[in-house]
Amino acid sequence: MITILKNADVYAPEHLGLRHVVVGGDRVLAILVDPPALQGIDVNIVDVHGQRLIPGLIDGHVHATGGGGESGPASRVPPIVLSSLTKAGITSCVGVLGTDCTTRTMRDLVARTHGLRAEGLSSWCWTGGYAVPVGTLTGSVRDDIAFVDAIIGVGELAISDHRSSQPTFDEVVRIAADCHVGGLMTGKAGVLHLHLGDGVRGLSLIRRALDETELPARTFHPTHVNRRRELFEEAIDLVKRGCTIDVTAFDPGDDGISVEDCVERFITDGLPLERLTISSDGSGCLPTFNAQGELVHMDIGRPGTITEALQALLRRGRPLSSILQPVTTSVASLLRLADKGRIAHGGCADLVVLGDDHAVVDVMARGRWMVRDGAVAVRGMFEGT
Repeated sequence: MITILKNADVYAPEHLGLRHVVVGGDRVLAILVDPPALQGIDVNIVDVHGQRLIPGLIDGHVHATGGGGESGPASRVPPIVLSSLTKAGITSCVGVLGTDCTTRTMRDLVARTHGLRAEGLSSWCWTGGYAVPVGTLTGSVRDDIAFVDAIIGVGELAISDHRSSQPTFDEVVRIAADCHVGGLMTGKAGVLHLHLGDGVRGLSLIRRALDETELPARTFHPTHVNRRRELFEEAIDLVKRGCTIDVTAFDPGDDGISVEDCVERFITDGLPLERLTISSDGSGCLPTFNAQGELVHMDIGRPGTITEALQALLRRGRPLSSILQPVTTSVASLLRLADKGRIAHGGCADLVVLGDDHAVVDVMARGRWMVRDGAVAVRGMFEGT
């Protein structure tokens, strides 16, 4: 069936104005100024009534199998569920393993990635986790990227964190090199997605890699860089050298900086938004440790924090077209997801309708309605059981 989203105020993410978007199967067939005259064809017309239509959001850091484990087996966070992503307007995600890549395995992560695909999302994953050597599926980073469709790079390898394997410079650059070459061989992202902890070494390993190796800056994608203000300033220097940095949509506390303030900094300083991505750390644990490395508090990441950050920026008066890039085209470009992050002719039909209060009203993923009028239309197999 052909679906026409009529009278949509389209942000592609650039503002196109009032348009009529024609969807067939999982593709955008046309973006029209005038409504199409389709006769003799079964057509489903959805009048959006001038509400804003944006691309489906891309979350590059989701604990698809669940995170946690820092406080024993009972502290393992359950796997993420489909509707927690779709309700937030997320139609594409990349799964990670975190601290626990011992009881959580790449077999589990690849299986969950394919499960999310079967449930209607576009989904990929990083190979490995915090630890070095990288816990791959095939025994090789390059082989994982080359032969496992869902795997696009390595992550979230931990540095500057007491939970990391304390990797050496040589180990990190060798993994990065395998990512880079694996990406060249396959056309995949070929990115090393790096978890940053609170350690004083910060981003020194990446700076040294840029100084001493031939690896391109795009290979390194540090995340959680807004957890400390000093770390964010280090990350800004990497942006100026060509790296893309990832900020996490969580409560930054007194030491960190909010996603909204990170985006404001980029806009105010004229920094390239194509080198900023935003992720949720959905279903990951957000632990607080004391000076002895003992867990004193744990929270859980929520996919909805990405949407909440966008809403906060809109309430500050930022135009929608100026803030969508870090959750759409920036992620799609870095991860080499050619038909994601835009509303375009021939592109994937990942679409989100925003209401007057900036809330997510409708979500279409791969041409299928997942959320309608704010209510979940499609749930994962075991949701609600």
